[in-house]
Amino acid sequence: METPAAGPPGATAAFFDLDKTLIARSSTLAFVPSFYRHGLISKVQAIRGVFAQLVFRLGGADHHQMERIKAQLTSLCSGWSADRVSEIVTAHLAETIGPIVYTEAHGLLREHRAAGRDVFIVSTAGQEVVRPIGAMLGASGVIATQMRLADGRYTGELEFYAYGTEKARKMRELADERGYVLADCYAYSDSVTDLPMLEAVGHPHAVNPDRELRRIARDRGWPVLAFVERALMACEPQNQ
Repeated sequence: METPAAGPPGATAAFFDLDKTLIARSSTLAFVPSFYRHGLISKVQAIRGVFAQLVFRLGGADHHQMERIKAQLTSLCSGWSADRVSEIVTAHLAETIGPIVYTEAHGLLREHRAAGRDVFIVSTAGQEVVRPIGAMLGASGVIATQMRLADGRYTGELEFYAYGTEKARKMRELADERGYVLADCYAYSDSVTDLPMLEAVGHPHAVNPDRELRRIARDRGWPVLAFVERALMACEPQNQ
């Protein structure tokens, strides 16, 4: 594994995809049992969520699958209280996410922070899920999907969908705000759908890549990392 070079504090950043990059599963689908126990979804919906998780773990998700998942989740979440979702995620964070964090990824986060680099999680998952995970992992911040709210409840529409080119756009905006030179920054992802995110930085890395991203990484000489170890981890304070 490449060891991140040291840099001036705050001058650069490392951007990490979440699902199958930092953790071994889909972060949203991982909370399906908790949502079921707290009455947000039915037994049938919970079973479908478990099946979707299995499919995701075995094969990942291409653009078509991601669009289908987006439509299903926005429809499913319509009417949910955003505060209630945050409460459930926070209450079950350690037991749900802790055991599926890749040990290698957690170590890499620490190395980037030790090098004086800010660390961001960039995920298609909703911010109510991603923010607590970011805090647990000591991230400087997150870029995540934002559902539209009315009276504190999801409407079934999106304010911002953190996917594809939109991830890269938000990264560039963040770099402009904080003075990062993206050519000196790092990015990590498992999916070819995150190619814009990887192309936005000077140090892209493919992590457990799908077939297409593996081919692209090989052709362009990008490092390919294999994360396999998982272990229960303790929560860390958020590194702001």
